[in-house]
Amino acid sequence: MTREMLGSVALMFVAMSLIPLGDTAGKLLTGSHGASPFFVAFSRFAVGAAMIALILGGRVAWPLYRDWRVWLRAALIAAGIASILTALRTEDIATVFGAFFIGPIFSYVLSIWLLGERVTPGQTALLLLGFCGVLLVVRPGFGMTPGLGFAVLAGLFYGAFLTASRWLSDIAAPRQLMLSQTVLGTLLLAPVGLVEVPEFTSEIGWLVLVSGVASASGNLLLVLAYRRTGATVLAPFVYFQLISATVLGWTVFGTFPDALALAGLVLLVGAGFGTVLLRR
Repeated sequence: MTREMLGSVALMFVAMSLIPLGDTAGKLLTGSHGASPFFVAFSRFAVGAAMIALILGGRVAWPLYRDWRVWLRAALIAAGIASILTALRTEDIATVFGAFFIGPIFSYVLSIWLLGERVTPGQTALLLLGFCGVLLVVRPGFGMTPGLGFAVLAGLFYGAFLTASRWLSDIAAPRQLMLSQTVLGTLLLAPVGLVEVPEFTSEIGWLVLVSGVASASGNLLLVLAYRRTGATVLAPFVYFQLISATVLGWTVFGTFPDALALAGLVLLVGAGFGTVLLRR
């Protein structure tokens, strides 16, 4: 493995730790401080938009904001973030991430249907294996809670967002697309996010900053890593989010997935690695 590849892998590990950290801060805001998931989602996009605008030095690709497809993409990720924060209000963070990982599976199906991508029987088998992992986490009809339902809904929105991102990948630079999704996400969530604004304390202020900065930084590092090294090398490390979420849930909230949910998480990670190996 080259030094550049090792650097990209290191960036991926940091990125995949920062994203669950942002959701941990979001869970503390909604669970311990009673903040509305819509406010937390709104503030996360607002902090992210400010951060990315500073990085870009005020350079904005204004024509993007006249494209309805860019608004659709932003609406999908905004709905996904609002849904996952609603799920985190009542559910264990590792379990929520396991259910949320139906997103890449859904994106896979949408990409075949809408973008005409080709698949092999082996990839389809691993897709089904990953879906079985999600079912072990969610267990529909066997104690599935509304919170897990919101986690699955978040995954479906995120899967559609991933497909839309592939669809629009050549219309602007990645950082401009990230700016558009955070700015438009802020605008779209403002009507519901500003209905219930919590009384700000220093702790709430810090958690809002951690939620926004950690999530935005994780996604920026993800973009940087993918620009330096091919997706087939880095894709398996996306599943490190599940490990990070499990560790954070255990250390911050004292929770740990039960045996079935843990087996589902292992299936998801195994299916993710297997899918990438088949593409080589």
